[in-house]
Amino acid sequence: MTTRMDTKLTNIREGRYKPTDFLIADAKDADAGAGAACTGFDHTDASGPRQRTRAEFLDQIDALVKQDILDIMLVSVSNLELLHERGTFEGSAVKPAIRANLSTDCWAGVRHGTYRDFPSQPFRSVTISRAMTGTPYPEPGAPITGTDLGLYSVTFLNDLERDTHALEEFLVFREEAQANNFRYFYEVFNPNIDIGMDQEQLGQYLNDMILSSLAGLTKAERPEFLKIPFNGPKALEELASFDPSLIVGILGGGAGTTRDTFELLSQGERYGARVALFGRKINLAESPLHLVALMRQVVDGAIAPEEAVRAYHGELQKLGIKPLRALGDDRIVTEDVLKTAAAKAA
Repeated sequence: MTTRMDTKLTNIREGRYKPTDFLIADAKDADAGAGAACTGFDHTDASGPRQRTRAEFLDQIDALVKQDILDIMLVSVSNLELLHERGTFEGSAVKPAIRANLSTDCWAGVRHGTYRDFPSQPFRSVTISRAMTGTPYPEPGAPITGTDLGLYSVTFLNDLERDTHALEEFLVFREEAQANNFRYFYEVFNPNIDIGMDQEQLGQYLNDMILSSLAGLTKAERPEFLKIPFNGPKALEELASFDPSLIVGILGGGAGTTRDTFELLSQGERYGARVALFGRKINLAESPLHLVALMRQVVDGAIAPEEAVRAYHGELQKLGIKPLRALGDDRIVTEDVLKTAAAKAA
């Protein structure tokens, strides 16, 4: 079955993009870096939010796939195996993807861990052939029982030795991916330690490192799209306009307010992003299904970010769910990188 992802990526690459081609992905892969705390909370209990079990987490993923609004569902290999056993993706236009590696800055969610304080290192436990077919040595043409799409992440630190090592590991991954006809998208994080750059410099640094790290790749080796932090309109516009063949996606970062979620989506699309891959912003929402529905309306231009916050709170009221923040607080843009453009649009 052709997925929406493939159709939309084709439209974008061939110059037929319209807002309805913007891809929305849910990053439900936090178990790879956060353990038990990855599942988010059930807000339907009158006694207050309760952390979901793994089974309930899978139920939430299943419901979001069946809602049929998302374009990509990113999960861990172990959870994808269970979701396939449930039949979650049977007949679905939603593309499953797996986290193919995990640089150590992603371990920041481990309780009592100190990994966030140390320079990131590349790390990978996934075997691509197993993630695709369930066997380490598949026969040619073996059916794909998992997925043929994964996320590969790199964190550059402006450190010659560390960055060279990260790029060498990226090469090893690409060779294995090509040998298995495995597609990937390329996540590049901001440095997880202070490297002495302000916001504008950080955006420029990240853009240059992305472009230089892809310069030695043939078309067959290049990622399907990028997943990067939103370092402001100027940095995003520069990267998106420099090479239109490179499809830029933005990651969600912290949970923030509901206004932050809708504002990031709106500004990202306006300044050149064509994909949004949000994890905590969806997973920690009081009602992920209603949030995703409104995300689609925001990026399609059917509703403005501030209006979408009001609509979301209206849905919570109908459901009898107490919001995490009062409407007045939830309407505020709290992420610094979004504030300037949001003020101009007001």
